[in-house]
Amino acid sequence: MADTQSSPYVVLARKYRPRDFSTLVGQDAMVQTLGNAFAQNRIHHAYILTGVRGVGKTTTARILARAFNYENESGRRPTLDLSVEGTHCRAIIEGRHVDVVEMDAASNTGINDIREIIDSVKYGPVSAPYKVYVIDEVHMLSTAAFNGLLKTLEEPPPYVKFIFATTEIRKVPITILSRCQRFDLRRIPADVMGDYLETILGHENIDFEADALAMIVRAGEGSARDSLSLLDQAIAHGGGTVTAATVKAMLGLGDRARVIDLFEDLMAGRIAEALTALRELYDLGADPQTLLADLAEFTHLVTRIKIVPAAADDASLTPDERSRGADLAQRLPMRGLTRAWQILFKGNEETARAANALQAAEMTLIRLAYAADLPSPDEVIGKLTQQGQLPSGSATPALPHRGGSGGGASAMRAEAPRPIAVPDAAPPVPASRPQAVVQPALATVASYKDLISLAAAKRDVLVKLALESQMRPLSFEQGRIEVALADGADPNIIGTLSARLQTWTGERWLVMVSTKPPEGLTLRQEAEQRKRAEAAAAHDDPLVKAIMEAFPGAKLVNVTVRDDDAALPEIAPPPSEEDDE
Repeated sequence: MADTQSSPYVVLARKYRPRDFSTLVGQDAMVQTLGNAFAQNRIHHAYILTGVRGVGKTTTARILARAFNYENESGRRPTLDLSVEGTHCRAIIEGRHVDVVEMDAASNTGINDIREIIDSVKYGPVSAPYKVYVIDEVHMLSTAAFNGLLKTLEEPPPYVKFIFATTEIRKVPITILSRCQRFDLRRIPADVMGDYLETILGHENIDFEADALAMIVRAGEGSARDSLSLLDQAIAHGGGTVTAATVKAMLGLGDRARVIDLFEDLMAGRIAEALTALRELYDLGADPQTLLADLAEFTHLVTRIKIVPAAADDASLTPDERSRGADLAQRLPMRGLTRAWQILFKGNEETARAANALQAAEMTLIRLAYAADLPSPDEVIGKLTQQGQLPSGSATPALPHRGGSGGGASAMRAEAPRPIAVPDAAPPVPASRPQAVVQPALATVASYKDLISLAAAKRDVLVKLALESQMRPLSFEQGRIEVALADGADPNIIGTLSARLQTWTGERWLVMVSTKPPEGLTLRQEAEQRKRAEAAAAHDDPLVKAIMEAFPGAKLVNVTVRDDDAALPEIAPPPSEEDDE
């Protein structure tokens, strides 16, 4: 008992650090790739491992060093089967083997540090089969250090292996990446991490609650080291047990159930209850910005469950999040959820900059509560119709004709989708029958508008813009066009247009420029004038006027005018029983 108390405590992240690939958690794809490479004796001389902190980059590098230098009584051979400890394994695990050099690039960034490696590469290993250089956080090396390493990294001696680890793979020069085999270590999935923590707690004979482990797994964000450090802290905080209450207090999290209650109050527009709940959580020590982040996180969860119902089965979710999140996903509309996310996201930034975080958070919740039940455009139209603010007998006013006569325009009606005609499939051509090469057909131009459409189809933006905005047609006949150039137009466009016409149609065209001063408008100017007229007509529409009065400050952004043939068809009444008889 005295020996146990006098021996130093080893944290869980070090005590349960994997020592071979069979105990490495959550990196099955990388282990399979390396296993195949070792089995086929296709072992590269340089590897680069990338991933977020705590997923096992340095651990993998040490295991690889063991695999390269495995030696037992039967001889030396690289292998991933490290179940039986080899001659050099213990020294490599403890970081004291003379032929395995570990360097932290964060504190050894210069060319002189790399020059020491380059000089030592000339000498073979002392006792192990390979000399292995492990450089952690390799992206911290200077440009000169990277350049000094290039030649050695490309053509190292046969007894040298390089293993790099980094969290910032984009900061590593491409010249280094091209000389290495790259492995991306993934975040450990929540279910795998949960099982891993349960196994460790079983070895330590420590009682725990499932909800507490779910909180630790979520806070760890897929990092084994972070999760084990939090688990270590939770054991100490709970006096030898891991409970949900102690983990909440340790992590400084507001009660997840109360956050969900706050979310429900906001989405129902109960702002008084929401502000009271916010003040209570604040008095208990919760940070206002953290509460907004929790609300945004739960909003994202509900939205995700609404789109992907299987997301409710995530192992890291608490029972309240799983059950109540699924219920809210069914009841809340998508437009309300997306609007809530935008308000919370913006409010989080405002709270971070505000002198009084609580006041900024309260104003964000007020904004969210009042915006949560905003009606959709169709609900606005229906409500205005019931209140008699629209013309009697019609909730949707008539649309004007293209010719400009008629009533006002409304941009809030959705056009009915038109069916798309799918051509019949052509019969297959026998394989033995040679197919003729089809030459592209020459175009036929019958009018000035056909010419603009042809330029658009050929994706000739220069000619299309010139036809619309730099010239005005005076006369058009087959093989001959007379135009008037607008002020500031490029005269060289005439020669370009003539050449394009000959290419597209296979005929010579005479493009003439009128000597008379240009009169009238170009097609682009006519379109802009027509658009302004349609906007003016839309502002006089009764529906638009009613909406403008209901929402002060609203603006009419765009107007879409449909032809008569695009109007919604009238639905014929069902046949009466007398007709059936």
